[in-house]
Amino acid sequence: MYKKIIVIGSPGSGKSYFSKSLSLKTGTKLYHMDNIFWKSDKTTIGNEKLIEELDKILKNDEWIIDGNYISTMENRLKDCDTVFFLDYTLNKCLEGIESRIGKERDDMPWIEEKLDNEFVDFVKNFHIETKPMIYELLKKYKEKKIIIFSTREESEDFLKSLQIEIFL
Repeated sequence: MYKKIIVIGSPGSGKSYFSKSLSLKTGTKLYHMDNIFWKSDKTTIGNEKLIEELDKILKNDEWIIDGNYISTMENRLKDCDTVFFLDYTLNKCLEGIESRIGKERDDMPWIEEKLDNEFVDFVKNFHIETKPMIYELLKKYKEKKIIIFSTREESEDFLKSLQIEIFL
């Protein structure tokens, strides 16, 4: 039933960790939007190429796509059957971005060496600007299976209780 999954939420909410855990439990291939869009030299492939690459992924029978990228979210919502929205507090998300400084990650092609003030502002603005847009899109696609977690404990409990059978 759940074959095409998107995982969204503020930077620092743990989308990549949740997605990786979900992928390991279900055997569904995981795609990180950041790895598609960003190059290791911190340049991007551009929006047109991002849409092109995303369209290739969306044609597959199964996938988990982790990331926001509001400009492409509606395309992913149209094609997905399940949405996981990690809707955590601003403070939890700020803690999340601070905790990953200096750590190698699967979802990014580089290691963040220090906290970037511009990125912190982006996270703060996400809760003011992007989050309301996400809720509007979710209303538009209310026929999808939408699971919203308000705390890390809720998402962890879900992952702990997950049985592969529910995804077959």
